[in-house]
Amino acid sequence: MDSIIKDIRFAIRNLLKHPGFTLTAVFTLALGIGATTAIFSAVNPILFEPLPYPHASSIVTIWYAGADGSRVEEAFGSYREVVQRSHSFDAIAVMKPWQATMTSTAQPERLLGQRVSASYFQVLGVKPSLGRDFDASDDRLNGPNVVIISNELWLRRFGGDKTVVGRQLTLDDKVFNVIGVMPRDLENVLAPVAEVWSPLQYDMSLGTAWGHHLRMVGRLRPGLRVDESRRELDSIAHTPITDFPRVPWASIAQGFIVNPLQDDVTAGVKSALLAVLGAVMLLLGIASINVTNLLLARGAQRRGEFAIRAALGAARARMVRQMLTESLLLALLGGAAGMLVADAGVRALVALSPPGLPRVNAIVIDSTVFAFMLGITTLIGVIVGLIPAFHASRNDLHMGLQQSSQRTVGGHHLARRTLVVMEVALALVLLVSAGLLLRSLRRLFAISPGFDTSQTLTMQVQASGRRFDLATTERFFAQALEAVHRTPGVAAAAFTSQLPLSGDDDEYGARFEGDDPNTGYNVFRYAVSPGYFETLRLPLRRGRLLDEHDVADAPPVVLISESLAKRKFPDRDPIGQRVHVGPTNRPWYTVVGVVGDVKQVSLAVNQPDAVYISTSQSWFTESVQSLVIRARGNVSAITPAIKQAIWSVDKDQPIVRIATMESLLAASAGERRFALILFETFGLVALVLAATGIYGVLSGSVAERTREIGVRLALGAQRPDVLGLVLRQGLTLTLGGVGIGLLAAWALTRLLANLLYGVTATDPLTFGGVALLLTIVALLACYIPARRATKVDPLVALRYE
Repeated sequence: MDSIIKDIRFAIRNLLKHPGFTLTAVFTLALGIGATTAIFSAVNPILFEPLPYPHASSIVTIWYAGADGSRVEEAFGSYREVVQRSHSFDAIAVMKPWQATMTSTAQPERLLGQRVSASYFQVLGVKPSLGRDFDASDDRLNGPNVVIISNELWLRRFGGDKTVVGRQLTLDDKVFNVIGVMPRDLENVLAPVAEVWSPLQYDMSLGTAWGHHLRMVGRLRPGLRVDESRRELDSIAHTPITDFPRVPWASIAQGFIVNPLQDDVTAGVKSALLAVLGAVMLLLGIASINVTNLLLARGAQRRGEFAIRAALGAARARMVRQMLTESLLLALLGGAAGMLVADAGVRALVALSPPGLPRVNAIVIDSTVFAFMLGITTLIGVIVGLIPAFHASRNDLHMGLQQSSQRTVGGHHLARRTLVVMEVALALVLLVSAGLLLRSLRRLFAISPGFDTSQTLTMQVQASGRRFDLATTERFFAQALEAVHRTPGVAAAAFTSQLPLSGDDDEYGARFEGDDPNTGYNVFRYAVSPGYFETLRLPLRRGRLLDEHDVADAPPVVLISESLAKRKFPDRDPIGQRVHVGPTNRPWYTVVGVVGDVKQVSLAVNQPDAVYISTSQSWFTESVQSLVIRARGNVSAITPAIKQAIWSVDKDQPIVRIATMESLLAASAGERRFALILFETFGLVALVLAATGIYGVLSGSVAERTREIGVRLALGAQRPDVLGLVLRQGLTLTLGGVGIGLLAAWALTRLLANLLYGVTATDPLTFGGVALLLTIVALLACYIPARRATKVDPLVALRYE
């Protein structure tokens, strides 16, 4: 123990004696360890830790299997049938989004929540911290108006009053009794922003009367596997019984898709997070290589010291332990500084995280993250110390004493040069990945969304409450639109039932006249007010647009998208064709126009089939609509005036989701942008570290070869020859690393395929451009020590020897 303490004291004195070396090594390790810790803090709770529910692996999601293998939301009748016929589950629940307006405050407040079946929280395995859970008597037709609220809403609205159970909330002009408060640590991964829950209260006798709009989750019985439950549900799907009649559009004959809840929650971000984790591990490797090279250089300068210690009787194991003690101390200092980097990195990750990133609130530096940081710090300390310790301990005593003078410090540099080659190779992999993502994002944003996003503002408006029947709702939106049109700065405005690139997903079955009654097309269905196409500047391809003459008592008309027209009517005119959109018991809509395709989901998803009907001719009036405004000037400047115009019609209606169309366009590529920012950051750091590594090796080589260079110059070598000698040495290392890096990148960048658009994972332009960039930067790093070599005075060098 006493000898270990002596080693630590000696290591501290040695590091303090060389502050430049110590600060460089600590800073380099802090970057690598801090960045890795920050990324791990995000990846661990999302991908590796179980969801925060009891026996979370038993919770599964249940979807219809579409004809193309896609996941389709459930109909209420299917839920009712599965509940009655299945034996694989302890509990099954369904849910749908709920936007409730609380109107008892100074301004109306939109609360995001869920309508759920009574067993919802039983499936998750959580209970209210105050009050009670829902029971079967709550979830029935015309049942009581009851709600369970989140801990955040309880604190904000009721000030944390523990007598809240039994109190009342006014939601959508209805009085609801609060029956429970959920725990503070509840993570509702199925609806992270939900603050209020209420029972569905569907009529269980109307099992086939509801569309595909419910998400289903279940908790498996103990010991039951997911594949066993899937087989049972498929059996149910393929063996209908008369007790549960099925209509064609609610058929479950394709079977079910059953996935662990965690797989469903992480499916959209798993590829990006694993790619980022791999990138940061490459960065940590580059940082470790740099510090190893620094320690090797220090070891070369300390050969005389080690030789003297060996001559005085120091054992090889003792010298290895001394070197490892120094590297571990460096790593611990780097880890301590890395915690500061990690803390800043976590804040940046949360701020930059794409909208769909699950469990954002769980991205923190906790005990698990700290243990991970301590583990990699120790591991890095051992790894970066082993090679220098091995080289120091194997020195020949006689040669070491000969090389104790600073004049002849030299020896084998194979290890250092090999490490530089590895560093360049790893940096190239990171830079190629960043380059591919950058080119992909540029290609993505070069795609037209189908409309003009400039000078366009959007906001969501809701008509809620018992006083809003169909006629009142239609009148409210009409009056609100008139008030908006009168607002200074508004060039055009319109309402729509769903907004492109906003996350809205309103799909209906469309069946054209003459089609098989049991088939149809899934299309995006837009109910729009006159002026919608002019506001977004959607191009008219054929026929006419919807206008103010398309009212309720006029012949029903519809516009269809260009892609749908080409696919359905490739060799005939679509104008005049008739189509059912949704219910088939209503009059046919006649196609009067064809408009350009619109990107509804994202720029990367080609799902353009759409139909447009007038809100006046829809079979129901949407209570939640998006207002689209084209401004004459600054869109942000007119936002307050537009809100006041709407509130002048009804002050109790909430206005939310205010955004420009340009911001929605940018957010639609959030996952790719998130990965790009991280890869670009890591790539730039890797480029700097690689250049630093090359510079360090060549600088050390020039210092060690001062006598040789002096002799060359004394014998007639020209200074350009010396310059070329050093540059060739650096270029050889660089090209070796570039060659290895290109092969590694060719193999590894395929893992980014899911994040790329319009660019292959082996894009030759990106590979070539990055290789050229890295070579140029490396040559610049070589030039300074090469230039220093040309300034060696032969007489001084020989006299010094």
